[in-house]
Amino acid sequence: MSQALEIESRGVRGRGPGREALSRFLRTPSSVVALAVLGLLVGVAVAAPLASPYDPLEQNMADFLAAPGRAHWFGTDQFGRDILSRVIWGGRLTLQVGAIAVGISGAVGVTLGLAAGFYGRWLDFVVMRLVDLLLAFPTILLALGVVAILGGSLPTVMIAVGVAGIPQFTRLVRATVLAIRSLPYIEAARAVGCRDRAVVWRHILPNVVAPALVLATTSGAGAIITGAALSFLGLGARPPAPEWGAMLSTGREFLRHAPWMSIFPGLAIMSAVVAINVIGDRLRDLLDPRLRMD
Repeated sequence: MSQALEIESRGVRGRGPGREALSRFLRTPSSVVALAVLGLLVGVAVAAPLASPYDPLEQNMADFLAAPGRAHWFGTDQFGRDILSRVIWGGRLTLQVGAIAVGISGAVGVTLGLAAGFYGRWLDFVVMRLVDLLLAFPTILLALGVVAILGGSLPTVMIAVGVAGIPQFTRLVRATVLAIRSLPYIEAARAVGCRDRAVVWRHILPNVVAPALVLATTSGAGAIITGAALSFLGLGARPPAPEWGAMLSTGREFLRHAPWMSIFPGLAIMSAVVAINVIGDRLRDLLDPRLRMD
């Protein structure tokens, strides 16, 4: 009897929360497909020098606006450049914009949300009024304003998209901190003499990670769309750099004669955004006890 209980307890201990969450995540076919699509896009972008069949900047006027075929699977553009190679290399820029922008939003937003929610009073008032000011502008309009101030370039687009995403992280983290800062274990930590920094880092921040992670996942999709939109408007990547939004902008002039110039970068953006949203939705279901699925 004792041996059976010991074996069972070992099995329970061996299956930690991380492994359990991963197992639940992989039970849904849509999650597996989305993870595979996103992994493929990221892997191909990282391995662009090996995966691209041609130099994305090499011009060959002999293949001017060539339709998709054996030599060029995605066709060529107005300069004879291979669209497949440009889509592969463009993934580096577009996905990088999304990742860095979310990193900026998360770092600043989580910090402001922790400070506002934990300390409250005048700091909470100042932070939330600043957040309200940023929320008064639509995301794309706020990003356009930042780009107009700093100048159009790819690093500026990353900063602009990151700044536009700060209010969402700040409000989410602040609400989470307000919900848990008066719980008994927080009061107990203070009673035993823990400093504010220790309380925040050891007891509050771990409870913020899960909702912030879900928001970061879903915000990544919005950051990709916003970054591509700014490049579409000519405020991001500069020609001849391959970037999915810039490629869409160029391809619109040839929609009637060479629709593949817009179709394939558009499909790449759609695939990345849908995959990230599916992963984010599933993470929300796993990490939110009220929405947890069996």
